Amino acid sequence: MKSKLSYSLANMLLSGRSLALLVGVATVLSSVASSRAEDKKKIAVIPMGTTQVYWKSVQAGAEDAAKELGVDMKWKGPLKESDRAGQIAIVEQFVSDGVDGIVLAPLDSTALKRPVEAAMAKGIPVVIIDTPLKGEAGKDFVSTVATNNHRGGEMAAEELGRLLDGKGKVILLRHQEGVGSTTLREAGFLEGIKKFPGIEVILDNRYAGATASEAQSTALNILDKIKEADGIFCPNEGTTFGCLLALRQNNLAGKIKLIGFDTSPALLDAIKKGEVQAVVAQNPKKMAHEGIKLVLEKIKGQDVPPLVDSGAVLVTKENLDTPEIQALLK
Repeated sequence: MKSKLSYSLANMLLSGRSLALLVGVATVLSSVASSRAEDKKKIAVIPMGTTQVYWKSVQAGAEDAAKELGVDMKWKGPLKESDRAGQIAIVEQFVSDGVDGIVLAPLDSTALKRPVEAAMAKGIPVVIIDTPLKGEAGKDFVSTVATNNHRGGEMAAEELGRLLDGKGKVILLRHQEGVGSTTLREAGFLEGIKKFPGIEVILDNRYAGATASEAQSTALNILDKIKEADGIFCPNEGTTFGCLLALRQNNLAGKIKLIGFDTSPALLDAIKKGEVQAVVAQNPKKMAHEGIKLVLEKIKGQDVPPLVDSGAVLVTKENLDTPEIQALLK
């Protein structure tokens, strides 16, 4: 009887020790996991807007980079690309929160200069993506990762000139004032179209607005000019799709050559149907990935290049299904 009692007591003591050991191990593992989570750098990624397909591709690239590079990525941006005050407030909030770095697509090349400088002054490195910010790389911000937007506009002009056999009337439907990327595309288009002396630009001073809906309304307001034109260039996703809707509304889709910028399922479908002849496609996922990578390198004290060209290609009905283009569109 005494032996059985001793055995039971011993088991209870061992069980208690095992439990204590398990609790201790769990505590250590929890502490290690917590330490690793705290070690992750917090990188804020701030787009111009959050509704267009293009920015969703940027977000996907940022999420992939966060997993690959082991960072805690915070994604937040204004709803509309015209909300300068909203984007400034988001930058200021992330600075106040004490993030380790910021990747920013500034919706105004001048208005975002001050909040970026404030972040840099607090030791928070800022990498600019998609559109340029006024200032000096390495001083006012770390680096810029973007398409060669001027060249992208020239590519659009060259394709439109080719499609029109070097003669006819064309329209440039601008995006909105203050946006560095589209301003460069517009300038590149106007310069590129000069290579075709037989082509006349009949309208180049109309701004479409921040959304596809606004662009559609603007296009409808200049319908008389559009009916005179043989071709149109639109410098981003919203202006391209809005103009396409206006053309469809007036049975002009496919009759007037339309060259756009950026991709979306709706625009790619329009290319297949012959309603849009081409779009200049950027690499938004690469922009986001490179932006986060450069921020991390700067945090580690490494040298980073002042400018990274993320590349652009012309997407047409003829090359849409090629492996190169399909890889870019995924």
